[in-house]
Amino acid sequence: MVRLGVVRRSLRIGALCVIVALCVIGALCGCSQPAPSEVAGRVAKQYYEQLVQGDYAAFVDGMWQPDSISAAYRAELIGNMKKFMAEQNAQRKGIREIHVDTAEADTARHTADVYLLFRYGDNSEERVLVPMTEHGGTWYLR
Repeated sequence: MVRLGVVRRSLRIGALCVIVALCVIGALCGCSQPAPSEVAGRVAKQYYEQLVQGDYAAFVDGMWQPDSISAAYRAELIGNMKKFMAEQNAQRKGIREIHVDTAEADTARHTADVYLLFRYGDNSEERVLVPMTEHGGTWYLR
């Protein structure tokens, strides 16, 4: 009878160890955050999607400015984005799809190089380098 008690106790301890191990693994997997390069890539894509959708102000607001800019300069940047998109529409029938090709982050310098793949309406493709910088936990276009 002593042996049966020892076996039951061993089984309980073994089962408890397995449960604890599964909880620890689950907690570690659930708490993982995306890599900075992944975040920078998603943000760069989002800024360019806003540009394609005609939200020029949101695109300009995504550009890193170390100081505040005047309303006139902001309006000029927005006008430049409108012209850029008009050229893309005229030359290549617009940007139809945007995909993150690769992204590499330098966490020490708070920068990233994101390569986006643009697919145009004329079926051509272009790989575009989008330099990014991170300030205060937010990624901006450089």
